[in-house]
Amino acid sequence: MRLVIARCSVDYTGRLNAHLPLATRLLVHKGDGSLLVHSDGGSYKPLNWMSPPCTLTTEEPGEEEASAGVIDVWRVTHKKTGDALRVQIYEVLHDSAHELGVDPGLQKDGVEADLQRLLAEQVELVGEGTTLVRREYPTAIGPVDLMVRDADGRAIAIEVKRRGDIDGVEQLTRYLDLLGRDPHLSPITGIFAAQEIKPQARVLAEDRGIRCLVLDYDEMKGIESGIPRLF
Repeated sequence: MRLVIARCSVDYTGRLNAHLPLATRLLVHKGDGSLLVHSDGGSYKPLNWMSPPCTLTTEEPGEEEASAGVIDVWRVTHKKTGDALRVQIYEVLHDSAHELGVDPGLQKDGVEADLQRLLAEQVELVGEGTTLVRREYPTAIGPVDLMVRDADGRAIAIEVKRRGDIDGVEQLTRYLDLLGRDPHLSPITGIFAAQEIKPQARVLAEDRGIRCLVLDYDEMKGIESGIPRLF
C-alpha cells in the first residue's frame, strides 16, 4: 500500500464527471490497484475513488499544467468501464509504501454472523430451488459470505450485513469483479442482504445489477429446518 499526502486536484470522467479543486489530500493506492482520495474531515469515506480492476499510470504534465505548478499526473483507468480518475499533483508532502501482508478478514459481530448462518440454513429465502455451495467462499481478496446457485444452476455471491451501506455494495462489487473471471462461475450475479439497506446503497446496488434482499432477523431465528416455532 502506498500513502501519499499531496497538494492535488482530481478529475473523474466516465459515467459521471466530478472535480475536486486544488487542496491537500491523502492518496491511498492499494495492492488491489484501487485508488482512494481522502480529506482530513467530513467523513471516513473517500472523496473520490476508483475500484478494481483498474490500472495506475503516470504522465508528464502538459506545458500548461507545468507552468501552473503541476509536477506529476496520475491516471487510474477502470479496465471494464473505461472510467478514469486523473490526479494532478502540485506538491508531495509525504510518500511511503508499506507491505501489509494477507488480511485475515473482518470478524463479524454476533448478529451479522447469525444472519449469515441463518441465511445459509434458509437459502430458499433467496429464491425457490436455490442451493448452498458454501459459506465463506474464498477469493484472493477475502471470503464472500455465501456462494449459492439458483434453480437454473447459475452462481450467486451473497454479502450479508446487519446494516447495508455503500461500503458493503463496494465490497460485493470487488468480489463479483474477481469471481466473474472464473469460467466455472461466470456469469455470476450478486445479492446484497441486510436487515436494513440504506437508500443510497440500494440505488448503487441496483445500478450495478446487484439484487437487494432485506432480512427479518427475528423471523429467521424463529425457523428451524423450515418449521416455524410458536415459542
